[in-house]
Amino acid sequence: MQLRNNIRNISVIAHVDHGKSTLVDSLVAAAGLMSVEDISRRVMSSDFELEKGVTIKSSGISLGFDMKEKNLAVPDGSEGAKFLINIIDSPGHVDFSAEVTAALRVTDGALVLVDCVEGPLVQTETVLKQALQERIRPVLVLNKLDRCFVDLQLTPENMFRRLQEVVERVNMTIDTFQDPSLGDWKVYPEKGNVCFATGVQGWAFSVRQFARMYAQKLKLSEDHLTEKLWGDWFFDPETKSWISSYTSKSGRPLQRGFCQFILEPMKQIFDACLGSASSSNSNADSAMSSALDKILEKLNIKLSAEERELRGKHLLKVVMRSWLPAADSLLEMVVTYLPSPVAAMKYRTEVLYQGPLDDKTAESMRNCDPSGPLLVFVSKHIPTKDMSRFYSFGRVFSGTVTPGQKVFVMAADYVKGEKEGLHRTSVQRTLVMMADKAESVEMVPAGNTVALVGIDSVVSKAASITQAPESWPLVAMKYSVSPVVRCAITPKNAADIAKLVEGLRKLSTFESFVRISVSSTGEHILECAGEFHLEICLKYLRDFVKGMELVVSEPVVPFQETVLEASAQPCLAKSANKHNRLYCCAEPLGESLLVDIDAGRVSFSNAESKNLAKLLTEKHGWDPAESRKIWCFGPPARSGSSAASGPQPTCVVVDATKGIQDMIKIKDSVVAAFNWTSAEGVLAEEPMRGIKFKFVDAVLHSDSVHRGGGQIIPAARRVFYGAQLSARAALMEPIYLLEITCSADSLGGVHSVLAHRRGQLVEEMPSDRDVVWKVKAYLPVLESFGFVSELRAATSGRAFPQCVFDHWAVVDGDPSVTGSIANKIVLQIRERKGLKPVIPVLEDYADKL
Repeated sequence: MQLRNNIRNISVIAHVDHGKSTLVDSLVAAAGLMSVEDISRRVMSSDFELEKGVTIKSSGISLGFDMKEKNLAVPDGSEGAKFLINIIDSPGHVDFSAEVTAALRVTDGALVLVDCVEGPLVQTETVLKQALQERIRPVLVLNKLDRCFVDLQLTPENMFRRLQEVVERVNMTIDTFQDPSLGDWKVYPEKGNVCFATGVQGWAFSVRQFARMYAQKLKLSEDHLTEKLWGDWFFDPETKSWISSYTSKSGRPLQRGFCQFILEPMKQIFDACLGSASSSNSNADSAMSSALDKILEKLNIKLSAEERELRGKHLLKVVMRSWLPAADSLLEMVVTYLPSPVAAMKYRTEVLYQGPLDDKTAESMRNCDPSGPLLVFVSKHIPTKDMSRFYSFGRVFSGTVTPGQKVFVMAADYVKGEKEGLHRTSVQRTLVMMADKAESVEMVPAGNTVALVGIDSVVSKAASITQAPESWPLVAMKYSVSPVVRCAITPKNAADIAKLVEGLRKLSTFESFVRISVSSTGEHILECAGEFHLEICLKYLRDFVKGMELVVSEPVVPFQETVLEASAQPCLAKSANKHNRLYCCAEPLGESLLVDIDAGRVSFSNAESKNLAKLLTEKHGWDPAESRKIWCFGPPARSGSSAASGPQPTCVVVDATKGIQDMIKIKDSVVAAFNWTSAEGVLAEEPMRGIKFKFVDAVLHSDSVHRGGGQIIPAARRVFYGAQLSARAALMEPIYLLEITCSADSLGGVHSVLAHRRGQLVEEMPSDRDVVWKVKAYLPVLESFGFVSELRAATSGRAFPQCVFDHWAVVDGDPSVTGSIANKIVLQIRERKGLKPVIPVLEDYADKL
């Protein structure tokens, strides 16, 4: 832990079921913490995750390796041959993307896994994009290579083309999202930062590994061979040279170097091992065994008597694992091509540190200095065995953390200089996480991951920890998912409400992304990233409140309200005393501005910001006068939810009046009305999205007694609602991007289910000689409940869907037209909320002169 140049902090990221946890087992076994025979036991997964068959929480483990003992090369600049690899195994299911975000923040490199049969899927691109935005350097592992030999039975040439296509698609994503100032981070097999593996069998290799094997035999340098063993290079045995032509000078067809020297020998092993299992003829079995013996002799592989009795896949696993142990390839790639904390913090500090980049903390962070000011970032919390307390898991970016230190804890939404969100506490213990166990250590220096005891008492989400009051916090994490499913929770026994509140607090601490708020009726609202995420959160909540019976409402989908056009004329609302008149219009905020807000490029956190006014004027075409007279933004964060984790406000109020006296004096009342109104729109009391309200005129009483909050707030609410209706109010719903992998004969069932659930087909792509198809479609989240089971029934289980939140879209139809889809949904929401079963009209709010 003291050798900063010999530390590697890495996250393992991939699409669900692409083999992350299984591959990590190989490294754990190589470190001596489990038996090689137990590979694929998924040591990083909890019993509950093993039962569900999917990783739900990211988990860390610290492994020590001696490169000399393993006969592996030690990179230049290293401090000896001993290396510490801090690995975080993250979930691949989109509902748990917040766990990936938490893992990436505290690591410097990413082991990106891709199933070489399925290729990069929607979540592969999502997590890789997240990594690149955090300046995490990737290396690539093409996993499940055995499926190309066994399931698809591809020829070596077709297999090469498939692998090449996967590498190119991954590089397209890297090229799109990587910061070009960091150089070329794309992955190339000929450079050594791509591995080919089968995690479940425990074997892997890189092109450089094979170049090392053949270098002495062919009397060529390792570097030269590494370049030739990938790409369009062919070895001509007649001239004993490498050429870029498919045929030799004499016209003899040649095989690609990667196919001839790598895939062909592997194919012979597969045929010899699997052929012996399928053969019922003793002579044929003997011939296969003889062929295998010759191969083993050439490769200098010695099997025990017990191993020689194995057949089929069991024999194949032993032979391939003995020849190409996965840990050696992965370890060499990680140590050689992923950065140490010292190297990584040179370019990560500027995007992580909120404060000036020339202060002491930033300088220490950039140098990964263990003697500098303390700065720890906590990205998640892990419950203890008895579920009573939490370990705060994170990374030491500067200084050294030790038990007993008095520290300042800055919450994720802490604003420098303010008291809110700043806490004092002390570190009780420092720990290193070893999968599901925590080991005490005396101190943890900069560059290492750490788990702290004592921090959970003052903060429940991500936080920055320091000893120096002048230090700034790190930038808050940005999640790639949105809460699109919610339910109301109440205790069956009203006397248990305090216990429920405590259980929800613990759930909020444990689950980075859930939002918990209190509705106007007093119910506790739980918002999650998807149907599966909601199921898991309710399971954990029941663990936190053992013995309590909960009443959980049916899951519902949040909607938002917007407008489709600018108001044809201003809407008028009079105050109750008839002495004040407000004229307001509404218009869409604009798609480009909404995209910038959602991406974090525009923040409505400060209405007075000159930079915001300049950006709105120059990029989004706002009137300069209006951009400087913004009054407020909405909707505000819900009661009980963190502003840092909540959605960005997307509605705005502008004072576009000219020469109206006392207009500024009613601002506070208008802001109060807008906070209320923007959180509960006119159609169904759902939050507003993407609306710009403009006050164009006003008549105000000269005496402040007659234009107080009691007069202005109700009038402002009514004028906002009237303006929304006059601009063609519409309902918006969250939309999933759905990616389905299916067989060709199940396409009809896929189309049928999509049509039945208002799905919109985006793309269909055949692969594998039209046997496997990839279908992309948009699916309303409202229609996603029960979608998986219906799809399986319609396709006999031959279709595998994956959903990820993509965007908000206007619901088809006019809410005011009886029988339209939008009208039905609005009436359902109003009925659920106990509102009048009639959709309001403009005349309900607009006054006449």
